[in-house]
Amino acid sequence: MKSLRLTGALAACGLLATGAAFAVAAVGQPAPAFTATDVSGKTVSLADFKGRHVVLEWVNPGCPFVVKHYSSANMQGTQKEATAKGVVWLAVSSTAPDASDYRKPADLAQWMKGQKAAATTTLMDDDGKVGKAYGARTTPHMYIVDPAGTLVYAGGIDSKPSSNVADIATATNHVQVALAETLAGKPVSQASTRPYGCSVKYSSL
Repeated sequence: MKSLRLTGALAACGLLATGAAFAVAAVGQPAPAFTATDVSGKTVSLADFKGRHVVLEWVNPGCPFVVKHYSSANMQGTQKEATAKGVVWLAVSSTAPDASDYRKPADLAQWMKGQKAAATTTLMDDDGKVGKAYGARTTPHMYIVDPAGTLVYAGGIDSKPSSNVADIATATNHVQVALAETLAGKPVSQASTRPYGCSVKYSSL
């Protein structure tokens, strides 16, 4: 029964096939510039954080993979560790307003607060422009931008592509490793990894 429930959950969230064609922002190249509105209505641009490391995290509370990392506090722990070191953490919702699991800004803000998230802010990308510029395919999908504005990491949060909380303990947290290396002024040893999760529910408009 457990495996059947998991299969149903994955089907419902639209797990993306690894071979799906999708444009991606290039690691080693300038990160795509963007401006978006956060859940409080404030306008936020990537340029606002020039000279700082920035993490982008694609989020959808309706996705079992997102729930995995938040219910275990793995995402919050990674956020807190990063922001304590001066890193800017931007959670991004590219879920289309007509999707069944879309959350309005106030609802998403409340969910993040309830999860005790430590993101710097949460951005609403209803039209999907930010997500498509980066080639964000899944929730979560993670990116790291260095102080020079270069994309230095793109991929999954960790090395165990499952929705099983128990896998977190034995997984390599790619974001933690990449941040440690780039904060130390070193090249990121594994700059691109496979993202996993539910497919981002972009607007068709």
